[in-house]
Amino acid sequence: MTATRFDVLGLGNAIVDVLAHAEDDFLIANKLHKGAMRLIDEAEADRLYAAMGPATIVSGGSVANSIVGVASLGGRAAYIGKVKADEVGRHFTHDIRATGVHFATPPAQDGPATARSFILVTPDGERTMNTYLGACQNLGPADVDRATVEASAYIYLEGYLWDREHAKQAFRTAASIAHAAGNKVALTLSDGFCVDRFRDEFLGLMRHGSLDILFANESELKSLYQTADFDTALAALREENLLGVVTRSEEGCLVVSRDETVAVPAAPIEELVDTTGAGDLFAAGFLYGLARGFDAATCARHGALAAAEIIQHLGARPAANLRALAEENGLPV
Repeated sequence: MTATRFDVLGLGNAIVDVLAHAEDDFLIANKLHKGAMRLIDEAEADRLYAAMGPATIVSGGSVANSIVGVASLGGRAAYIGKVKADEVGRHFTHDIRATGVHFATPPAQDGPATARSFILVTPDGERTMNTYLGACQNLGPADVDRATVEASAYIYLEGYLWDREHAKQAFRTAASIAHAAGNKVALTLSDGFCVDRFRDEFLGLMRHGSLDILFANESELKSLYQTADFDTALAALREENLLGVVTRSEEGCLVVSRDETVAVPAAPIEELVDTTGAGDLFAAGFLYGLARGFDAATCARHGALAAAEIIQHLGARPAANLRALAEENGLPV
């Protein structure tokens, strides 16, 4: 393995989140599928923003959230993602660099605006995402900095990238460079509807050696293997030649390989406020643990604790110092 400067490098959609509380009636009236992510155009973005209630604006993007979590744990983190040189893009760039993450992707000077995701949080903490991809969909192979990829022990990619051909090529380029350097590649399936669109391609990545680690929640895993039975999906995952990490909300997680299955409970919380970013921060803790050489159970406990922190407040970036939180809870850092 090449000597590394970074523990984890994320490659993903650079998005600014616009979060608001909403009742179920609002989702129904606007024909929104609760708990899902849908892609919208700029006109629909403007319409939805006008219709939703008072909003909180915070930098987001699934893998970007994870990378910020790695940095909060004290890990060496880097990110590749595309914004435009506009006000929202400058907001994203400032926010991610302020956390200590290395972010040097040149912003687009023209074309669509920086991406935004309009996230509606219902009283049960469930989030419904409406995403205008804008500039982030123009991420391409030219944005993949070879030196940064080679210098990163783990590369973390999101399934959402598969929605655009340029981003898909960037994904493949990064994975190829990483493996050539002896580094590991991880993928999050991102969303059940994303899996429905690209199931065969994701399975191809898994089975042709492009991936070393797969993150999925229970519904994504069942969608991947086209079964309503979780145990059947889990058995299929166990046969793949990679490390599978399956989150199950309040039931904790399972770390799956051909040799063993490790179950780790969810970390306790006082109040569920917003599930936005729970999977992102779980992945942050788990990948941080892998980079530190911790065993699967310890990695999962780091992930569970980070996820518990994020779901107790609005937004998908940590409000607490995750390294201090881990130390307080007796986890090695």
